[in-house]
Amino acid sequence: MKKHAWYLLILITTPIYLIAQKIDNTASFRDLKTERYFRFNYDNDYFASRDQDYTQGYNFELVSPAMRLNPINRLLLQPKHSETQYGISIEHIGFTPFNIGSAQIQYGDRPFAAAIMLKSFAIATDTVHQSRLVSSLNLGLIGPGAFGKEMQVGIHKATGNTIPQGWQHQIRNDLVLNYEVSYEKQVFRYRNLLSLQTNTTLRLGTLFTNASIGFNTTFGIINAPFTSLKTKKKFALYGYTQPLLNIIGYVATLQGGLLNTKSPYTIADREIERLTGQVNYGMVLQTRTLFLECSRVMITREFESGSSSKSGGIKVGFQF
Repeated sequence: MKKHAWYLLILITTPIYLIAQKIDNTASFRDLKTERYFRFNYDNDYFASRDQDYTQGYNFELVSPAMRLNPINRLLLQPKHSETQYGISIEHIGFTPFNIGSAQIQYGDRPFAAAIMLKSFAIATDTVHQSRLVSSLNLGLIGPGAFGKEMQVGIHKATGNTIPQGWQHQIRNDLVLNYEVSYEKQVFRYRNLLSLQTNTTLRLGTLFTNASIGFNTTFGIINAPFTSLKTKKKFALYGYTQPLLNIIGYVATLQGGLLNTKSPYTIADREIERLTGQVNYGMVLQTRTLFLECSRVMITREFESGSSSKSGGIKVGFQF
């Protein structure tokens, strides 16, 4: 209890840390040059031929001028002299140990965990300095109330895979409240064929308090995320890669919630890896109205007795 109280004190009194998130819907290589779009993001370790660690995640995302009226925007960063897109999304993420068929606690492996949250965000693009500042506030729940068990059991029954048996030992219900800031700066661009950006993401909250810094590059027939929304591009087809270094502060999906300390099994603080490496990469196709992406993620082990993990995802978006 003292350790959890100490972390809560840190959340209240210290500056924001950095983190890479599980579903990053606002990176520049995922930019849609419009004020209105809907996009569905789906991750699953099945795409990487695995069934452990980050097992599944989805995100329904809506950007529209109507979102300017969202009162949460008052808490977000909206710099002057920038073009800003406003949006909301619903996000769900789930995690499992390796042996999902066992009804026993898998000591030495990660606990079962799921979280669901509503995210309000603002994407501010500075077309003069070729940069973008994204801020967001997530509010939700980690624990059985996020229906991670129901989701995974239902999918595995429908697909004829092993039925998970250990969700009764999952991280218990607790509040998710996270604030996030990310900044990207374009440092090099060669016509519409190649670009390089630095990126830093800051997140503070009850779900994740961590740090991430790195860069991303796009190559092919690339998009133009640091230009005005009035800049229309009919077609883009490109690959991207994004190496990141993560500095880990607190991870509720491993260590349990900060307010509710009654989870039956968690990873001890001393076993958390405080530095992890991560690589995101994929392919994107964009037309005047359509966005398609296939992505992969690889990350080094997140706790001492764990192992490296990987997952994949798809994203489908429509401009309107």
